[in-house]
Amino acid sequence: MPKIRQRIVCREPETTVFGPRDFDNTEILIMSVDEYESIRLIDLEGLSQEECARKLGVARTTAQLVYNNAREKLARALVFGISLRIEGGNYRLCDGSPRCGRCHLNNNITELKVLKEKEAGIMRIAVTYENGEVYQHFGHTESFKVYDVAEGKVVSSQVVGTNGQGHGALAGVLAMNEIDVLICGGIGCGAQMALAEAGIELCAGAVGDADKAVEAYLAGELENTGANCNHHHNGEGHNCGNHSCGNH
Repeated sequence: MPKIRQRIVCREPETTVFGPRDFDNTEILIMSVDEYESIRLIDLEGLSQEECARKLGVARTTAQLVYNNAREKLARALVFGISLRIEGGNYRLCDGSPRCGRCHLNNNITELKVLKEKEAGIMRIAVTYENGEVYQHFGHTESFKVYDVAEGKVVSSQVVGTNGQGHGALAGVLAMNEIDVLICGGIGCGAQMALAEAGIELCAGAVGDADKAVEAYLAGELENTGANCNHHHNGEGHNCGNHSCGNH
C-alpha cells in the first residue's frame, strides 16, 4: 500500500471544538487538521486550489479532495446542528521556511505589515527573496529580506512574508514599511511605475545571493536593468531604463 504524503500545515487551530447551543445531539464530526488548513487557505486567505495544493505540499487533486471533505463536514455541522471537532490527520507542521509567506511558526518571519518604525538615519532595503537568493519575479514573491543600513553598512536584517499581496499591492506595502530601495530580479513596467510613485528606488535584474546583492548595491556596483515589459506592451523595443544603482 503506497504511503500517503503528509500535508504541510502552518499552524494548528487555536479553537478545536465547535457546537450549537441548546441542541441535544451527541453526534460529533471530526475534521482533520489538514482539512481545517485547506479551509483556512482557500476560504479565509483566498488562495486558489492550486495555490492551496502547493502550500499543503500535495497534488492539486489531493488538495481538492481534502477541501471538499472539509466543506461537506462544515455543511453537515451547520445544517444538522452537529458538533465539530478538529483533530488528527496526516500532517506535519511547516518548518518556517521563507517559501511560506503566511507562516506563523518561525520567529524570524513576520508579516510585512508589522515592521517596526524605521529609526532616524536608517536606509531600508528590501530584496525579493527565496532560499537565500534574489527571487526573480517581483509580483509573485512570497518573501522579502529587509535590511536596515546605517552609514553604508547593514546593521540588521529579517525575512518577512508578503501576506499574500500581489503585483498591485506590493508597492504600497513596501511604502507603508518605509522601504527606500527595492532589489529584485524581473519586474514589469506597471510595478516599476508604482514604486516610482511611492518614492522607492528600484534596482532590477539582480541575481544570486541576496546578501551579496545588497553589498554590491551599497558599493555602487549593482546595475539596474530596468523593467522587462514584454508582457505589458504590444510594441517591440521598449526599454524602461538601464543605469547603475547605489550611486548616492
